[in-house]
Amino acid sequence: MTYSATRRTFLAGSTATAALAALPVAADGHATVVEMLNVHPDDRKLRNVFFPRVISVNAGDTATFKATDRGHNSASIKDMVPEGAEEWKGKLNKDIEVTFDVPGFYGYACTPHAAAGMVAMVVVEGEGKLDNLEAAQGIRHRGRARAVFEDLWAEAAKMGLLEPTA
Repeated sequence: MTYSATRRTFLAGSTATAALAALPVAADGHATVVEMLNVHPDDRKLRNVFFPRVISVNAGDTATFKATDRGHNSASIKDMVPEGAEEWKGKLNKDIEVTFDVPGFYGYACTPHAAAGMVAMVVVEGEGKLDNLEAAQGIRHRGRARAVFEDLWAEAAKMGLLEPTA
């Protein structure tokens, strides 16, 4: 897996349209973007969140972790990536693009807000997706991250992501 940090500035009007066209596009034609936010857009009680919290991509797809609000980064959680996959750690206040080459479950966090529950998950579809499921579910998390991961696993199950790739 490779990653590269980039900075994108979104301006109003046609410049914003051009900038959006530069975002990575998944195999199904959709840009995969996860925003790093101070407040959840649909529930103002939720603070310091990734949005969306669970995404599914195909092996080889790239996702952009967008530093929408200041004070956040995206970093893989130690031991919560499939065997053979590279970990990543973005810089605070910077977008980062991550290409997911190895199928499986990836947990990630905002370094300064992990214990406060700013964690999320990427599920990479493909042969061997379930190989690290048990190990990923067995990771112990600190603080509020523990409860958030319980919700994330339930959300992934509801989305059908804990089943073998069809």
